[in-house]
Amino acid sequence: MEQSWKQAKAVFAAALGPPLVWLVLFFLAPMAIVWAYSFGHNAGLTEIEITGTFHNYARAIEPLYLKIFLKSAWVAALTTALCLVAGFPVALAITFASDKAKAWLLLLIMLPFWTNLLIRTYALIAVLRTEGYVNQGLEWLWNGGSGLAALVGLQPLGDFQPLGLLHNNFAVILGLVYVHLPFMVLPLYSALDRLDKSLLEASLDLGAGHLRTIFKVVVPLAIPGIASGVLITFIPALGAYLTPDLLGGPDSQMIANVIERQFKRANDWPFGAAMSFLLMYLTFIAIAIQAVLAKRTPEAKG
Repeated sequence: MEQSWKQAKAVFAAALGPPLVWLVLFFLAPMAIVWAYSFGHNAGLTEIEITGTFHNYARAIEPLYLKIFLKSAWVAALTTALCLVAGFPVALAITFASDKAKAWLLLLIMLPFWTNLLIRTYALIAVLRTEGYVNQGLEWLWNGGSGLAALVGLQPLGDFQPLGLLHNNFAVILGLVYVHLPFMVLPLYSALDRLDKSLLEASLDLGAGHLRTIFKVVVPLAIPGIASGVLITFIPALGAYLTPDLLGGPDSQMIANVIERQFKRANDWPFGAAMSFLLMYLTFIAIAIQAVLAKRTPEAKG
C-alpha cells in the first residue's frame, strides 16, 4: 500500500510539474516583473530603475486618474446591473424549459464564445453606425410614415436624421452588455437549476402568485449564483479595453485604455504598471467581498 501511494505521488508530481513550471515562467514571473516596475521610474528610453518609490501609486490616485477609475467602476456596475436584469429572466426560462430545448438554449448562450471578440465588436459597429442596420430600419419607417402623411394630405416629415448610436457612452455600455451577458446567464442558470421545485409549487399553492414567488422564494435562493454572476461580469467589464476603444468616443475611455497608452504611446511603464496593479487590487477586494457574502448565504452555511 505504501509503495502504491509513493507511485501515485510520483504520477501526480509528474502530471502537475509541467503545468506548474509553465505557470511560474510565463505568468507569475512576468507579473512579478511588472509589479516590480510599479515601484520604479524611467532611467532612460528603454531602462527602468526600481527604487521602491510609491510615486506611481500616488500619481495614479490623483483626481484626473481617480475620476477615470470611478467612471470605469460606474460603467462596469451599470453593465453588471443591466446584465442581471436581462439575464435573470433568460436563466429562469432555460431552467424551466424542456430538456431538449434547454440544451439548444444553452448552446445559443455559449455560441458567442466561439467567435472572436474583435469580430463581434465590428459586427456591432455595422449595426450601430450612421449607415448601419438600425438607422436603415428607422429611415425606412420614417420614409414610410412621411409617404403615408403625404397620402392623407398632411405635411411630409422631411429628411431623416440618423441617430448617433456610435462613439459615445451608450455604445460602450451596449457593447459591454452584449459581450458580458453570457457571463451572467450561466452562473444564474447553474444556481436556479439546483432549486427545489417543490418550494415554488408550495408558494404558488399558498396563493403567493408568480411575481411574489420569484422575488420572495427564487431570488433569495439564487443569491450564490447572483453573487458569482455579478463578480465574473463586473471584473472583466471593469478592465474592458477593446469595446470602449472601438465603440467609445473621446469621453468614453476607461481605465484599461489609459493603461494601454502608458505602455505604448507615453512609454511610462512604471506608471502603467502601478495603475494595472491598482486594478488588480480592486479585483482582489471584489473577490473577497463575494467570498464573505457567499459564506453568509443559507446554502453556504448548510
